[in-house]
Amino acid sequence: MIVLGIETTCDETAASVVALQRDGRGHILSNEILSQIEEHAPYGGVVPEIAARAHVTALDGLISRAMARAQVSFKDLDGIAAAAGPGLIGGVIVGLTTGKTLALVTDKPFLAVNHLEAHALSPRLTDGVDFPYLLLLASGGHSQLLAVRGVDDYVRLGTTIDDAIGEAFDKTAKMLGLPYPGGPSVEREAERGNPERFALPRPMLGRAGADFSLSGLKTAVRIEAERIAPLTNTDIADLCAGFQAAVTDVVVDRTRAALRLFRTSIGTPNALVVAGGVAANMTLRRALQRLASESGLNLVAPPLALCTDNGAMIAWAGIERLRLGLVDPLDTPPKPRWPLMAKLSDLPDTATPETAA
Repeated sequence: MIVLGIETTCDETAASVVALQRDGRGHILSNEILSQIEEHAPYGGVVPEIAARAHVTALDGLISRAMARAQVSFKDLDGIAAAAGPGLIGGVIVGLTTGKTLALVTDKPFLAVNHLEAHALSPRLTDGVDFPYLLLLASGGHSQLLAVRGVDDYVRLGTTIDDAIGEAFDKTAKMLGLPYPGGPSVEREAERGNPERFALPRPMLGRAGADFSLSGLKTAVRIEAERIAPLTNTDIADLCAGFQAAVTDVVVDRTRAALRLFRTSIGTPNALVVAGGVAANMTLRRALQRLASESGLNLVAPPLALCTDNGAMIAWAGIERLRLGLVDPLDTPPKPRWPLMAKLSDLPDTATPETAA
């Protein structure tokens, strides 16, 4: 089974060809990604109109290159998958319309993929993880703790009630005058900073349930920065180190709470998985590795190249859905908002987050 995957939900234009091997594992035949960082850097964040126009300009060429590097033709494909959301609506429309058009003219099954589901299933492409597992999905737009029970079968154990983790990194970087993208900039500064200099809060630490809140931490960084302004390079490094340490403490605490909820309400997870752009943060990875070891689990994180948005995860999600017969009609609409399935409180005969924690 061979599927072409198309990803245009934010500021990466991507196309990939992935094959399902006889042993059930995935094999990436090509994975073309065009970043738009330079276009958005002057604005300190993603500008939706610029992103959509860049997708229009680049996508056809990327698909051609992905097909050529995979050494396949459209007649070799078993399906065409495109991210149908969630994301910036202009970009979603570009990729979704392209995918539908290719499926129509080649008479191939079409698969409208939830971008979040693609992240959720990516460890099965890279590591062959068996269901069920606990997923920390952490990116610029999404921060969720999910029980992944199967394809199209997800239970949300926790989510952010304000800023996503990556969003908090980006906003902190912008506040401190660091270049876009903010996450890597903050991580680089934190490497040379003192994480104990500033007494920053750990929002929601020890609370019932597994939800996040990061806006108060971001505000605390701003207050400290204003208090000691003008900032020196040392001040910036120390603020970044303190911020990153606080986020790491919060994420580990919330993930530990989600593990308790998982075991109480669902069963024993086969792994702890972290995916999304924030999964590239090595300080966070090391802390989650320690948590996984303490919990008797393996930590699974995709390779760094597959943490950020990419076409391979879309193609793989398409394969997972196609082999279950979950094909989509060509009138499937773009979805700027598209949550993943049930909340824990929706499950019958299970403990609520408050009692389980």
